[in-house]
Amino acid sequence: MANAVLSVDPRTGEPRERVATESTPQDVDRAVRAAAAATEALADRAARAALLRTAAALLEDAAEEIVATADAESALGRPRLTGELARTCYQLRAFADVAESGAHLDVIIDHADPDAKPAPRPDLRRYKVPLGVVAVFAASNFPLAFSVPGGDTASALAAGCPVVVKAHPDHPATSVLCARLLRAAAVKAGLPEDVVGLVHGFDAGPELVRHPLTAAVGFTGSVRGGRALYDIACSRPRPIPFHGELGSLNPVVVTERAAETRAAEIGAGLAAAYTLGFGQFCVKPGLVLLPEGPAGDAVVEAAVSAAVPSGPLLDPRMREAFLAGVRERAALPGVREVLAAGEADGDGEAPLAVRPGMLTVGAALLAGGGEHEELLEECFGPVTVLARYGSAEERDAVLDALPGNLTATAHLAADEGEDGDAAHLVARLSGLAGRVVVDGWPTGVTVAPAMQHGGPYPASTSASTSVGSTAIERWLRPVCFQNTPDALLPPELREANPLGVPRTVDGVHVPA
Repeated sequence: MANAVLSVDPRTGEPRERVATESTPQDVDRAVRAAAAATEALADRAARAALLRTAAALLEDAAEEIVATADAESALGRPRLTGELARTCYQLRAFADVAESGAHLDVIIDHADPDAKPAPRPDLRRYKVPLGVVAVFAASNFPLAFSVPGGDTASALAAGCPVVVKAHPDHPATSVLCARLLRAAAVKAGLPEDVVGLVHGFDAGPELVRHPLTAAVGFTGSVRGGRALYDIACSRPRPIPFHGELGSLNPVVVTERAAETRAAEIGAGLAAAYTLGFGQFCVKPGLVLLPEGPAGDAVVEAAVSAAVPSGPLLDPRMREAFLAGVRERAALPGVREVLAAGEADGDGEAPLAVRPGMLTVGAALLAGGGEHEELLEECFGPVTVLARYGSAEERDAVLDALPGNLTATAHLAADEGEDGDAAHLVARLSGLAGRVVVDGWPTGVTVAPAMQHGGPYPASTSASTSVGSTAIERWLRPVCFQNTPDALLPPELREANPLGVPRTVDGVHVPA
């Protein structure tokens, strides 16, 4: 008999309600096959846009229930979740605009040219088509924006791909509620409700990736879990794209001049950034390279003296992993706790709360490898490591030892903007991450066309982004038609452009 799926209160660790049962292999098969059968209906870009806009409206109409349910399952707080719901609805509408415009099709037409060099050119017409059923893995730390109605789902539907979501066990009730609303939106838009499916349970994840009709995967989660699924995707008889966001340290470099001139500002900003969402953001600054000496000391003092909140993590398992991870790191030789993380004095509302912490260590120890390499791995939760460097060479040696990241940040003094060393540092950071931030903090990922949310492995498993309009590219593949009669071409490629999509014709951009 399938196991029950329970909604659990992370503040107390107590079960709230039984939400569903874990999906069997047969359940996964039915969900994927139903989604695949709905693919043809998604060919209409106008219907896709209507689905996404209707979904946003239905989510907004149910805002009170959604926010209350998500808060009960995540302890992220109503203000944070209200903002996350607004972001989620914005994403849905933004991808509706993308689907409607046809710009994502990247239509390119090269007319036949018998005089082309070095050889005559046939008539070539290229555009992009959807891959098929997309498996989406919901994220623990964003029960809305990176889960059932989140960016992976929105971008896949905009591309014309039906979606089967693997619900995260930390927020199953929120997942069921949002899936019901998305399926209702599909019906209102004249589409089959099975363009969005939902499955539950640990075993459903591998089953979903292995299914022969699954065409691609979107994943946000841990390195360990993501890598296991990535390996399954690659080892299938027909390998499929796996777009995974796994783990990131998000290094921050504070220059000597920045510490001398902006210590209070930088320290307060750091405290706010690494504790935002109780340190459970994928772009939390987990390593700060800070100069030795009085200027760096002033940054540490400002960060330690800032008011930092205590609170519960997303689930008791993550809480135990956080506490154990901090203990292990603090016990390493040369590591000092300047702000001790640990169990907070629980009250009736949140007995499982934790306190944020900060560790300091000499940068030279990090560059040397060995047991201190643990400090260069993400510790999920409200803790950050301050690595004190004595020279630019020592600082750069630590950067050389880092894996790939979602973000990398540089804090400079006002007079360093035109400095050659600052330019070298920024260029160096661009080799480590998908997004480089200057004089700010990486927390807060803007939903915009230019956003890049992905980076070198293990930050992500591909060079794509999971945020912004170009996220749709993950679920498309190009097809070229050569010397094909106009009547046999897809409408988007016909000479008269009956659907009015933007195109590049013989090297000239032609707007819609």
